[in-house]
Order: sequence, then C-alpha cells, then structure tokens
Amino acid sequence: MIARLTNEPLGGREPLIEVHAHFLHARCGRKDWRERNASRLRAGERMGITVHIASILGTWGRTSPVYFPSPDDVSLGNDEMLALQEQEGDRVRSYVTVNPNDGEHALAEIERCLARGAVGIKLAASRRADDPLLDPIATEAAHRRVPILQHVWQHRRRDWPGQEASDGVELARLAARHPDASFILAHIGGGGDWQHTLPAIAGVPNVYVDLSGSGVDRGMLDRTVAAVGASRMLWGSDLTMETGLAKLWALDVIGLPAEDISAIRWGNAARIFPAGSFPGIATRVAAERQAPVRAS
Repeated sequence: MIARLTNEPLGGREPLIEVHAHFLHARCGRKDWRERNASRLRAGERMGITVHIASILGTWGRTSPVYFPSPDDVSLGNDEMLALQEQEGDRVRSYVTVNPNDGEHALAEIERCLARGAVGIKLAASRRADDPLLDPIATEAAHRRVPILQHVWQHRRRDWPGQEASDGVELARLAARHPDASFILAHIGGGGDWQHTLPAIAGVPNVYVDLSGSGVDRGMLDRTVAAVGASRMLWGSDLTMETGLAKLWALDVIGLPAEDISAIRWGNAARIFPAGSFPGIATRVAAERQAPVRAS
C-alpha cells in the first residue's frame, strides 16, 4: 500500500515482465500514435514494468484486414516493432507477428526477425490454433526455442467477421502435437468464459496462461493457480494496463508464497523466452540483492 501512495512503483520494485503489449506506428491510421506509445511507456514506468514484450499487427487494418494481414503489412508491422525495440533498448522486446495463411512468408519472417532481435512469435486470429497450417510455425518455434503467443477467445461460441478466433481447446490440440514448443494462451481475462479454458489446458504442460485482458473477475487468479500452477502463469496487461495492475495487486492477497509471485512476475518468462532476452533483469536483481536494507 505504501508504494501506491508514494513515488515507489505501483507494482512494487521487483522485476516485472509484461508478456502481452502492443504499440502503434505512423501507418496504422492514428495521428496520435506517438503519444499513445509514449503514454504506454510512461504508465509502465509508474507501474514498475521492467520489459514490455510487444507486437504490432501490421497496419492495424488500415491497408489489409487486422487478422488477415498482407505479407507487406506483416513485414511493415514487424519492422516498426523491431525499430521500437532498438530505440528503447532493454525495456522493449519484440514478437514477430506472422499470418499462417502464407506459410512461406511466415517462416521467412520468423528467420528474419529473430535474427534482428525478436524473442517470440505472435499468432493472432488468422487461422484456428489447431489448423495444420500452424504446424510448421510451431515446429520452427520449438527448433529456435522461442514461445508462441496465441490470441485466444475464452470459449468461442460463435464466429465473428474478419477473424478466425481460437479458444483454449484448440490451442491445447496444437500444443499436444508440439510438446517441445512453449505456447502462451493470451488474455485469460480477455472476454468469454475463462472457466471453460482452464480445464481445457490444465493437463497440457507446455501451455502457459497470460493474465492480461480487461476482466478482473473474483476468483479468476485463484482458479488459474489451482488449474495450472504458478509455474505456468505469466503477467501481462494487453491494451488495458489498469486491469493488469489490478491483477498484479491481487496476486499479493490470494495467499501465494513470495517465490510463486516472483515466478509469475518475471521468473517464468525468463525461463521460456530465449536466454539473454532480458539483460536488464539480471543486472537489476543483482543490484537489489546488494543494496543495503533501509529501516522502515
């Protein structure tokens, strides 16, 4: 509580990795894109986010559909994301976004962008998660030891125009076919029935749950811990950083031991993303361990 009333980070001083962030760019159709990017980074500083791992979905629908982006838009979005990573240094890391409907281009983008410093793969709603078109991408992710963040609608009951949304059952099928790859199920609080998702993925150990999304339902975190354990939970916020902060605070009051909270905040991400992805984390942890204890 003291941190919330002072200049201390709202989320505490311990490292915090945001596994589900988004940024904008000049060709996304918004004149205020610079301001929005800057406001996200400012909010992250106030919250205590050490690293934002983020993606840009092409032109966000301006010149091709958001979830069915053209190859040119896919590459443009990835280039803009990598440029932001280079600009911001250790506090921003990139996913390479791909459209599996163009498999050859997707694999080429993975190779190109990982070589430039991307640390993971982003799959949105271009194809159902259990579609065979995703198999070459999952195989490549396992080979390169990078995780896949899969956009998920919690218990999809119908289809929406302009997307092929996946749910946890379908992601579980893909993960079962690729046990050596790590999959991040996006925004457990992002709409739909998360209570349907949890049993679907409980027995699939290579599926991790990101806590992002606007939902902050009572009991959601407790039941996620019960279903998959703290070792398979990753903190994130997606578009609504305030609800991400609310869930971060909630982690402090649901009875988790300190080591489990640390795992969710940053330890699990450091384990499933490539070694060396977060150089600032190791430096910060070492510095804080050496810092003198101040009297309260």
